[in-house]
Amino acid sequence: MPLLDQLLQLSALTLVLLIAAAFVAGWVDAVVGGGGLIQLPALLTSLPAEASTGAVLGTNKVASAAGTAVSSWTYVRRIAPVAATAVPLVLCALAGSAAGAGLATFVPRPWLSPVVLVALLGVGAYTLLRPAMGLVHDPRHRGRAHVLRSGGIGLVVGLYDGMLGPGTGTFFIIAMVALLGYGFLEASVHAKLANLTTNIGALLVFGLQGEVWWLLGAAMAVANVLGGFLGARLALRLGSRFVRVVFLVVTGALALRLAADTVALLT
Repeated sequence: MPLLDQLLQLSALTLVLLIAAAFVAGWVDAVVGGGGLIQLPALLTSLPAEASTGAVLGTNKVASAAGTAVSSWTYVRRIAPVAATAVPLVLCALAGSAAGAGLATFVPRPWLSPVVLVALLGVGAYTLLRPAMGLVHDPRHRGRAHVLRSGGIGLVVGLYDGMLGPGTGTFFIIAMVALLGYGFLEASVHAKLANLTTNIGALLVFGLQGEVWWLLGAAMAVANVLGGFLGARLALRLGSRFVRVVFLVVTGALALRLAADTVALLT
């Protein structure tokens, strides 16, 4: 389908709302991850019913990749990533994301909300029940054990990102906090790098399949970049305690939204 014809299928109000959702998603994603849980549902409810799962996910990746690139640069300028964490995390995340994107066309659109809801509720409950978790940066593993755990996180979360996507940054952060002993802020730095990699890997697959709505994705990307830049600067200034609070608030709000979507599908 020609690029302009894709946009002409959307009303002006719908386009404005999608751009606004991309800005908010960029801000949330830069602070705690999970911006896709705002942006992806907006695309799911706005694109025509005949749009494929790959078109929805691929267009989402255009905006997400741009915003994550800017927030990653903002973080890395202030907090240097640890090579023993970043290298296996990023490489395995890239492989997992590409594999997941290849499988995404087999995932029916109605499955997205229930699957993400279950994962999100588990992450939120785990964080809420451990009030001190992530407030202090205290890595628990060294050497080979650390590298293997980092690679495992990258592979599993990367596979999820390529196949579904929303909440990937959140899952990267909570996995590093829970399994590696990282603080929320330090985990966010590495999560941004890994999430950028998974976005690019999945986007390459969707692009080669011809699924992406490029003009819509580009418009949303500009808004996502601005939101990501502002969110990253705020998180760096206020630290891990602020990130944890936003993490819980966003997780709860998005869980309610996805629960409503799931109930609507079942009734």
